[in-house]
Amino acid sequence: MVSRICLLLGVCSGWLVAPWSVSQAAPKVFRVGTAKVDITPTKFPVIVNCGFLENSAVRANSPLHARALVLDDGQRRIALVIVDSCMMPRELIDEAKMQASQDTGSPTERMLIAVTHTHTAPAAMPCLGSRVDELYSRGLPALLARAIVEANRQLRPAQVGFTRVAAWEFTHCRRWITRPDTIQLDPFGERTVRAMMHPGYENPNYVAPSGPVDPDLSLLAFRSAEGTPLAVLANFSMHYFGTSPVSADYFGLFAERLGPAIGAGDTAIPFVGIMSQGTSGDSHWMDYSKPQRSIRMSEYADGLVRVAAQALSKVVYRDWVPLDMVERKLTLQRRVPDAKRLAWAKSIVAAMGDRLPKDRQEIYAREQLELAAQPQRELKLQALRIGEVGITAIPNEVFAITGLKLKAQSPFEQTFHIALANGAEGYIPPPEQHRLGGYTTWPARTASLESEAEPKIVETLLQLLEQVSQKKRRPWSVPLGPYAQAVLQAKPVAYWRLEEASGTTARDAVRQETATFEPGFAWYLPGAQAHAEAISAIPEQPSAFTGSVINRGVHFAGGRLTAQLPNIGSTYSVELWFWNGLPLQLRSVTGYLFSRGKADAAIGDHLGLMGNAQPQSAGRLFFSTGPMHQAVCLGQTVIPLRTWNQVVLVREGRKVALYLNGQREASGESDPAPAEPTWFLGNRSDRAAGFEGKLDEWAIYDRALTADEVAAHYRLVRPQR
Repeated sequence: MVSRICLLLGVCSGWLVAPWSVSQAAPKVFRVGTAKVDITPTKFPVIVNCGFLENSAVRANSPLHARALVLDDGQRRIALVIVDSCMMPRELIDEAKMQASQDTGSPTERMLIAVTHTHTAPAAMPCLGSRVDELYSRGLPALLARAIVEANRQLRPAQVGFTRVAAWEFTHCRRWITRPDTIQLDPFGERTVRAMMHPGYENPNYVAPSGPVDPDLSLLAFRSAEGTPLAVLANFSMHYFGTSPVSADYFGLFAERLGPAIGAGDTAIPFVGIMSQGTSGDSHWMDYSKPQRSIRMSEYADGLVRVAAQALSKVVYRDWVPLDMVERKLTLQRRVPDAKRLAWAKSIVAAMGDRLPKDRQEIYAREQLELAAQPQRELKLQALRIGEVGITAIPNEVFAITGLKLKAQSPFEQTFHIALANGAEGYIPPPEQHRLGGYTTWPARTASLESEAEPKIVETLLQLLEQVSQKKRRPWSVPLGPYAQAVLQAKPVAYWRLEEASGTTARDAVRQETATFEPGFAWYLPGAQAHAEAISAIPEQPSAFTGSVINRGVHFAGGRLTAQLPNIGSTYSVELWFWNGLPLQLRSVTGYLFSRGKADAAIGDHLGLMGNAQPQSAGRLFFSTGPMHQAVCLGQTVIPLRTWNQVVLVREGRKVALYLNGQREASGESDPAPAEPTWFLGNRSDRAAGFEGKLDEWAIYDRALTADEVAAHYRLVRPQR
């Protein structure tokens, strides 16, 4: 009898419950709700901000909307709202979330509200010389809350899919580095502007872009169980197109035209397309390296729609994915004015009286008083999980390099970033970009945060991504392409690959020690290439330098890299790749690539590009050992502007040889300089003439490379040359 009971209950064989008591778990259901609420102003004129001075509009050229998604995995519910506005203050957004929470019961910590960053919407907050449109702004919270409430009511079972596609031709860096002889004045009368946005097409006063772009068009798609498209949340790092107010800009066109392009017709369930703002603080659609082209906003939007539709046609959908969302507050300091600047600002503002600012000086004088009155800001940062997709929400205008850093280290398979979310705290240039100056760094509410704000925000977001994914971040690593492998096999003493994207040091791939950057550089630009010479060419992938990923290098703009390498005598070799951006006749030496000597002393070994000291030789490699421009070795080739080239210097006692692109270029003899332990990249030991352009793959050997080795390394990059 006992045996029969054991058999029936299953306890003797380890069953936990009797077979007849096993209940089938209810299938997990993923649900999505959508809503689109019209937020177009009904009373005109309205104030329009996002220019230096206040503007106004008397009509709507296209409707504005708040587009909402509510997602529910059965355990958690999150809401995302993307609003056709330029910027919205945290206080307004918090009010909208609170209203939505009261109506839905959802916690505000699981709501994300961000703007598209159209520059042609009514002013929801003051900006530079513009006031807020009080009437319009007061009505926004209720409309945003309504979008969340309506999306909650529309919740229905759905499938979810995700993809991304590179759209290089649709976004470019708009912030360019100036020549050292064309540094501009900032609004405070100081000559600090080494980089500036919108340089103009093919402007000879500018050298090159100051940062990379993020080309990813990220797409999160939702459809019904029957396959009917319900919504697509897109994310792209392009600032705005530019049109007449009031308008939703290209964001609205993309959102409206995507549905028909993917077969979302007139159904009982209206399709909601959404374009969100990515990390585009230094990005725009204009390619300033080429002649100006004529293109309409509708053409631009349609082109991006075609790219999206093609990518979406290949999406694999899932019936259920897990959701999660976390939020953290971060308090940061503002760059408040010192006593001298504050006194300057007060005198200007006092003379203005009650009128609006009429120029940049008055704008930034008034902004100093605002910063002094509120020296800290509290930011809301968020991370979301939608299956294997990670999303970060940042209340700033974020540079593309910041987005790329987060993507490279995110624990998620795919990640994107929604900027100007949950507030508007201005630009967050990385610290090295602060040193280059320009509009996106000038202290004001549009760019007020401390110079170390960006790395603090990045670290916080990575921690949040780890939390929602329950995984550790990926380590920062760069693969070894065939060229890098060959260099390491040749046993250099040190090899700086210059793939870093943050900090002030470069890591040696041999000894894992660091070299130190002096201010005046930009990280993570496209590095040495096999064939792509143009500024805006798509970086090669795969690369001979980095295998499956894009090769990166450093742009030098007045800075240099300093390393300590003792115990190297008068026989050594230096190998590197360079891209010169400075006109060849501009100064006596176009720029020094490499130097070995005592800091602030002219005696040493120096490799550079000749300038107008010898006009007939401008643009040729030369090697010298002293303060004068007499060359021990002078190359024969005038190296074209803005091209990638390999150079190898070989010193063997008194003998010196220069190699250019795998071939011997020049040779000579000179007495060895004292065997100093300090080595410099990007300038001479006494800072005589900084290199202006990009440098990459710097290797130093304690022996003389042979001509065959030099040629073999070069052929790994350019086999046919």
